[in-house]
Amino acid sequence: MNKAILNPEVQQFIQDNLRKDISKLILKGSPFKVISIQELATQILGLIRAESKLPTWFKTEGILFPHNLNLEQTSSEITAKYKSELIEGEVLVDITGGFGIDDLYFAKRFKKVIHCELDAELSELASHNFHVLGATNIDTFSVNGLSYLENTSEKIDWIYIDPTRRDDHGGKVFLLEHCTPNVPLNLKFLFSKAGNILVKTSPLLDISLGINEFRKVIAIHIIAVNNEVKELLWVLNRNISSEIKIKTVNITKKDTQILESILVGAQASYDFKLPLKYLYEPNAAIMKSGLFRVLAEETGTFKLHSNSHLYTSEELKAFPGRSFEILNILPYHKKTLKRTLKLKKANVTTRNFQRSVSEIRKELKLEDGGDHYLFFTTNFNEDKIVLVCKKV
Repeated sequence: MNKAILNPEVQQFIQDNLRKDISKLILKGSPFKVISIQELATQILGLIRAESKLPTWFKTEGILFPHNLNLEQTSSEITAKYKSELIEGEVLVDITGGFGIDDLYFAKRFKKVIHCELDAELSELASHNFHVLGATNIDTFSVNGLSYLENTSEKIDWIYIDPTRRDDHGGKVFLLEHCTPNVPLNLKFLFSKAGNILVKTSPLLDISLGINEFRKVIAIHIIAVNNEVKELLWVLNRNISSEIKIKTVNITKKDTQILESILVGAQASYDFKLPLKYLYEPNAAIMKSGLFRVLAEETGTFKLHSNSHLYTSEELKAFPGRSFEILNILPYHKKTLKRTLKLKKANVTTRNFQRSVSEIRKELKLEDGGDHYLFFTTNFNEDKIVLVCKKV
């Protein structure tokens, strides 16, 4: 960690070049003898990434940023705040500390947080930033988190794990057995140190696979931000429960959409309807959860088809996702559809349909955008249909 970066003239240089072409800047080289242009670029790129993802870090003077790769997996402040509100206690040990976003928020809920990070430079950066941000109850250790647990006799309430999702060659992975540490392999040891574990995994991880491998899951939280699933959070308890709670959360600029239930096996049969006056598309967190029956019951809507995952109602309902008014319902006939639609521009979505969006656009010579939304789907009679809609 080069503390010369904190000199006022260097910090001013970083701010002055925040909106400039980074590649041209690198070609010019560094104007400072003790700081390389690569170090300056790292700080500029870190600030740019932090502006939307980590606003507290972006606005605070004296923050130092790591290489971009270390920022890719780190939580956003929005998701860090959410997960910190799930747990509390005396002592939490984060065995995969990283840049420390989650730990800053955990420190508001625990008397003491232990941040373990094997990368010595990243550990030093996190420690520096915690000091700048006034988090006095976080202790940092440049050590393997599992080794720290093995050698400590401290009573621990919670262990937090965000396994590294990169292989030896830098490629992205998401299966638990390919992540570091391998949590299922170390689960017995982890529970010997704490009764409660919170694990963050890739949004790509299959829910049923995670349940089978973690074994002692009591709750699953699927976190989306602006309709993009960012994290799966797994709450594990040494004393396994007979039921698993599942909660979907979609945090948007307007509101936070929540749907929760007890996870069950085979769900009961659906009530299907042909398209009525309104159409609904669930948010991404619900699509990941598979809580389609619960969604219909909670919102008073009906599915169009078991595999379409589109809902309908005669009266407008509050719905965790996108809502549309259906203007027209057309049969899908390739030869006559363009003439029937009379549109040059539209937003196209396919659900349970044999053709892709790009194929449909090419077929109908449709540009993207405009006020009309076209849903190409299949109803419960197995008819291929097109729903012409406008957003509510």
